[in-house]
Amino acid sequence: MRYQKPKGTLDILPGESQKWQYVENVAQQIFSKYQYQEIRTPIFEQYEVFARSSGDTSDIVSKEMYDFEDKGGRRLALRPEGTAGVVRSYVENKLFGPEHNNPYKVWYHGPMFRYERPQSGRQRQFHQIGVEALGSDAPEMDVETISMALNFLNELGLKDYKVVLNTLGDVQTRKNYHQALLDYLTPLKEQLSADSQIRLMKNPLRILDSKEAQDQKLVADAPSILDYLTDAAKKHFQVVTNLLDQIGVAYEIDANMVRGLDYYNHTIFEIMVTSPAFDNREMTVIAGGRYNGLVAQLGGPDISGVGFGLGLERLMLLLEQANNNLPEFLGPDIYLVDVNDADSAAVSKLLTQLRQAGISAERDYLHKKVKGQFKQANRLHAKFTLTIGDEELATKKAQLKRMADGSEFTVDLTDLSGILQQIKKG
Repeated sequence: MRYQKPKGTLDILPGESQKWQYVENVAQQIFSKYQYQEIRTPIFEQYEVFARSSGDTSDIVSKEMYDFEDKGGRRLALRPEGTAGVVRSYVENKLFGPEHNNPYKVWYHGPMFRYERPQSGRQRQFHQIGVEALGSDAPEMDVETISMALNFLNELGLKDYKVVLNTLGDVQTRKNYHQALLDYLTPLKEQLSADSQIRLMKNPLRILDSKEAQDQKLVADAPSILDYLTDAAKKHFQVVTNLLDQIGVAYEIDANMVRGLDYYNHTIFEIMVTSPAFDNREMTVIAGGRYNGLVAQLGGPDISGVGFGLGLERLMLLLEQANNNLPEFLGPDIYLVDVNDADSAAVSKLLTQLRQAGISAERDYLHKKVKGQFKQANRLHAKFTLTIGDEELATKKAQLKRMADGSEFTVDLTDLSGILQQIKKG
């Protein structure tokens, strides 16, 4: 039998994984400047955590979620996104109390799971980086979140992007707009796709997010939510746009933009790019917004939240296409060439000393001849080689070779610090 990875999954091999680590490290560096700390939540949760937060009319819950029963008969689900698990943790651990810093700022990264058609930059097991700030309904937090997302992309060298905004308003806005959409779409029900006909009765706002051409044609003339904003919702969005203007962030407003999850309200945003990596189509690389009712939905107090998420697979395609100097495989600082197998213990001892001193070091484990060991050092992109044989051990002197240009230096094997200095000098 030939074993293969499941459809919609990828092996991230050594060399490639270094590039992922680099992006994750940049995320940590940027987010920490805004006082976000890392949180790690389970890969699977109770099914209701996602069904309750995402909404049963969302594609995630109705079509894409991997859910199952465990041996105890409990219904569980692999996480399809990161926000709901973070909010569940926030509520369960009572992180909203006065003894905690608020807003409570966290970021996360890890695998997510959705059953959908695999394609470039979109897999069934995919990886997300996301941030959440819980405990403030200030529009300034919306702007900080957008600004931080742009800071992250800029640090990675991605600058050719477009910021698109909309507002989903407050509860009264949604109620008013819900009725307006019903009045507009109900006479057109038979022209809607089958899924949208179901959504019409449960949540007509979801129809605006439909990818079906027949739905998109109809919603193009639908009422705009911007015409139904309450005074409070209008004021919130005006503060957001004014602040973005003041800090020099260009944006467009798309009144038909909605989020794929039901918990969003007020400010939502997408950061979009056009790249050869996606056949020059405009694609969303970061998406997020405000979700003021989600904490309460999951059993907590009526506390606001705002955040964003991005798919790492899609981001990595963009970075590769842009040739953004992602780190290549890093070889060892030094490769120890063992002239005689009898010297193996001495080589291992020196190897251990070098590693304990903070030097990346490697040696031969396949009993290769000296020539083969030098070839292996080249394949590993070792910066230096150090040849150890009977004569070197007897005289305590050895030749340190710089692989880039073949320069050789005599070093004292009893003076480890001297060897280290030469390696660090390069």
